[in-house]
Amino acid sequence: MADPTTVFFATNRKPDPTKPGRYGAEIVDPTDPGKVLYAVIPVTGVDLSKEASGQLGAIIELSEGDFADSVRAELTTTGRNLLVFIHGFDNSFEDAIKRAAFNREWFAASGMADADTTVLAFTWPSAGETFASLPDLPQDAYLDDQAMAGQSDVHIAAFLHNVLALVARVRASGKRAFLLTHSMGNRALASAIPVFFAAAGANVPATFNEAILAAGDEVHTTLQTANTAMYGLREIADRISAYCSLRDIAMDLSMAVNKNIRLGYSGPADRANTLTYPTAKFRIIDCTEVFDYFGLIPPDATHQYYRRSRTVRADIVKAMAGQPVASGVSSLSALPFGL
Repeated sequence: MADPTTVFFATNRKPDPTKPGRYGAEIVDPTDPGKVLYAVIPVTGVDLSKEASGQLGAIIELSEGDFADSVRAELTTTGRNLLVFIHGFDNSFEDAIKRAAFNREWFAASGMADADTTVLAFTWPSAGETFASLPDLPQDAYLDDQAMAGQSDVHIAAFLHNVLALVARVRASGKRAFLLTHSMGNRALASAIPVFFAAAGANVPATFNEAILAAGDEVHTTLQTANTAMYGLREIADRISAYCSLRDIAMDLSMAVNKNIRLGYSGPADRANTLTYPTAKFRIIDCTEVFDYFGLIPPDATHQYYRRSRTVRADIVKAMAGQPVASGVSSLSALPFGL
C-alpha cells in the first residue's frame, strides 16, 4: 500500500478555512468554468479495514482552470492507468479526498497491475450531512446535495474537457483510463454531459476505456435515448458498466424522495433490451446477492458495495484489466461475510 497516497483533484467548492481540508459546501461561480481549482494532496494512513481512515496533507500545485503544466506532465507519465473518480452525496471535502485515496488503494490491493492506478478526483460541494440526521429522514440535506450536484454542470463539463485531453495522452502511451462515478456523482455527471457536448460538439479528444457507474443515484431512464441526460456517455466511454442492487438502502431513500426508480436500484430502464443497450457497449451488473461484506453499519453500508465487496471489486478489476467479463445483463453473488 502506498503511503502517502497521492490524490490529484479538482473542486468547485469555495475555500473555507474553518472546515477540514479548508474547503466547504458552497459553490464557486456556477457559470465560470475557470473558477474550478486543480491541485494535488497527499493522504497518509489509508487503512482498508477502516473506511474513514486517512489524514490529509498540505495541498500543493494549486491553480485555477486546469492543472499546472508540471502536474499534467506527471499525470501522463506515471506509468499507471488513470482512475477518474466523482464521489456521491454525503461527502465533505475531507471525505471525498479520503475516499478517492481509499478507492485507489482498494483496487490496487486486488494485486492486479492494471488496477494500481493514478487517481484523479472531482469533488463537488456536498455538505457531508445526509446521514447525520438519522433516524430522521435526511431529506433536506439530501436535496441540498442534489441541487449542488446539478449546479456543478458547467464545472464538471470543463473538468471532463481537461481530463479527456489527459486521457488521450495516457492511452497513446499504451495505458488505460477509467471513469468511476458513485451514487449522486452520477447526477453530477449527468448534469455535465449535455453541457460538455454543447461546448465540444464532435470534438471529443479521447474516450475512457470503461465508465463504471456504481450505485447510480440518477433516474433509471438516464441512459436510454438521445434526449436523456447520460446518453452522451456512450460517446466518451468505450464501454459502460452499471452496478445496481435491490438491497441498497440509500436507493430506497432516494426513490422515496425522487418518486422514480433509480439507476443504482435495478439498473437502466428496459435493461434487457439489447437494441437500447448493445452488449458491446453495456454491462449491467446486479449485486443484490453479494453478501461478502458487513451490510448493517454504517447506515449506508449497502450503498458502498463497490468498495466493500471483494466480489464486486474482482469484477471491476477484470474490466480495468481488459479481461473477459460478462456482457449485457448479469448477476454477481457471494456467501455471507465470514462464511
